Amino acid sequence: MSVPVTHASFSLERRLNAPPARVFAAFADHASKKKWFGGPPEWYQGESSLDFREGGRETDVGGPVGSWVSTMHAIYHDIVENERIVYSYEMLLDGRRMSVSLSTIELEPDGDGTVLTLTEQGAFFTGTAASDAEQVAGREEGTAGLLDALKAAVEAG
Repeated sequence: MSVPVTHASFSLERRLNAPPARVFAAFADHASKKKWFGGPPEWYQGESSLDFREGGRETDVGGPVGSWVSTMHAIYHDIVENERIVYSYEMLLDGRRMSVSLSTIELEPDGDGTVLTLTEQGAFFTGTAASDAEQVAGREEGTAGLLDALKAAVEAG
């Protein structure tokens, strides 16, 4: 029998004390993105690439030293400079596909800052509803942590 699929979505919002152009650049420039996107400093970093354009791809591989390996492969579908980024991505754990998601990042000017809204719609393939629910909660928590790291990076200049 095939592995069942669980569908889930979530939205997160952050107000950043940085203009939309600086926030957008933190996604578009590989060196800038590496400052906030990734695991904890003690993790090893494997392959990392970013071709930020419509039809471009991104890969990020890493994980705890001596443990599991997380792999993210993304494709960018729609990019509107300083306004919107739409991409799909798959997450693999030790080479096994765990999920496929569609994410939209929207940037709205707010005075001197930016309101960022991230919406993710995912299909999760862990095999049981309980493990899928844990994975969805973990993905939302992990994404929230990445947005907090983004906020710190862009506000630092």
